[in-house]
Amino acid sequence: MDKNENIIELIDVRKVFDGDTVAVESFNLQVKKGEFVTFLGPSGCGKTTTLRMIAGFELPTSGKILLNGEDISKLPPNKRPVNTVFQKYALFPHLNVYENIAFGLRLKKIENTYVNKNGETYVKREKLTKSEIDKKVRKALEIVDLEGFEKRGVSTLSGGQQQRIAIARAIVNEPEILLLDEPLGALDLKMRKEMQIELKKMHKKLGITFIYVTHDQEEALTMSDKVVVINDGEIQQTGTPTEIYNEPINTFVADFIGESNIFNGTLVGKLKVKFCGATFNCLDDYEINQLVDVVVRPEDIKICTPEEGQLKGRVISSVFKGVHYEITVGIGKFEIIIHSTTDAPVGGIIGLRIEPDGIHLMEKVYTVNKYDGVITKTNKVEFGDGEFECDVTCLYAGSHLDEEGYLVTAQGEKLDLTGTEVDVEVDTHDIMMSDDLSSGGAQGNIISMIYKGDHYRYIVRTEDNEEDYVLSCPDMWNTGDLVGIIIPKEKIKLSLKVTEDGK
Repeated sequence: MDKNENIIELIDVRKVFDGDTVAVESFNLQVKKGEFVTFLGPSGCGKTTTLRMIAGFELPTSGKILLNGEDISKLPPNKRPVNTVFQKYALFPHLNVYENIAFGLRLKKIENTYVNKNGETYVKREKLTKSEIDKKVRKALEIVDLEGFEKRGVSTLSGGQQQRIAIARAIVNEPEILLLDEPLGALDLKMRKEMQIELKKMHKKLGITFIYVTHDQEEALTMSDKVVVINDGEIQQTGTPTEIYNEPINTFVADFIGESNIFNGTLVGKLKVKFCGATFNCLDDYEINQLVDVVVRPEDIKICTPEEGQLKGRVISSVFKGVHYEITVGIGKFEIIIHSTTDAPVGGIIGLRIEPDGIHLMEKVYTVNKYDGVITKTNKVEFGDGEFECDVTCLYAGSHLDEEGYLVTAQGEKLDLTGTEVDVEVDTHDIMMSDDLSSGGAQGNIISMIYKGDHYRYIVRTEDNEEDYVLSCPDMWNTGDLVGIIIPKEKIKLSLKVTEDGK
């Protein structure tokens, strides 16, 4: 890609607050001139922090931010050709519409070149004239379709109109980049949808670069040229709305963008995958017997007679959503969501068909939890910000513990294992959660949950060192819940850590 096409580049940008809270990690992104780019992700994922670093309100801990190839990482906000529109519009209530838009222009100084009587040129920084300000304000009002509102008080305007005034105030300074931090968040649903279309029109009319922050998937898909999906401070996937929706790179993206059925699957043959107890033809080629995550969009499942179906099940519920019915079907222990323009009677048995192009496979990321651990003096193991009962005799074949708690090898050697470094593995199905925080060896908050047909996959993160436990559970918990982590001692697999010299 020609570097001249890029107006903004983020190179290995990292932001850490208070010395240990990582908000943004290894952020690499290129934004072309004139693009409409959306940062999309859940609350707390780092999207607003990244936007603030581009604006100059926050400085990156490490990495570079380039503007037209020049490093602006340490440049103050007023030196950057960037304007920001916030969710809270920050309009001046004591000023009318005209004065709100003109406020920044009255403070602005531009460089004018003059020639003196000796024929020498010189540059003088001057404020804009009244006529120049008037021309720019009226042009901005025309762009946001609010001509004639100059004398109106901002408190008399609707939320959508106030949002347009905030945009007009930002674009009147003719920035190269307009940053928008969830500007539609305060609007009702109907107004929000209307403003999505209006913002896209403004973008085309202005021809400048828009960088937009939202947690609303529909906004991102409706308006963007490029969507950057962010989670946990890192970019998960970058692409066009179509690419992000049709080809999600992992289960987080699949679950966060639109609605998805996500299942555990296994490749059982060439372009054949088994999930929900049946085998389907697919288009993604993986090794036979490889475990995969299977993503099927609800609209890609077709209802048919039970005899014609690759699967058949009983209708649990059917809800009319305006343009389709959302139908939940129970198939054994699995639940599948279908979007269909035709209804299905609750309690009835129906068949389901899924064509190969409706099945998207991705490599399974979470199969087992792995940690660095250390044996304590009580023959427990510390890992993942916790301490758990374990069977240390599995470290030495034929060993046992004596009455004093020392390990005795098969050869009769007596060992004190205190401080011994070990590798720890725990399967995702062998970890349990409890609301009794004292019942487990560790505790943390649920930061992620994804439904996978017959169970939820949770990620629990500890507070001290932000260690993660990935686990499977049939019960529904809430994101943010503080839980205790329970692991039966026989489910903790230990092995002696191999040193650099192989011993």
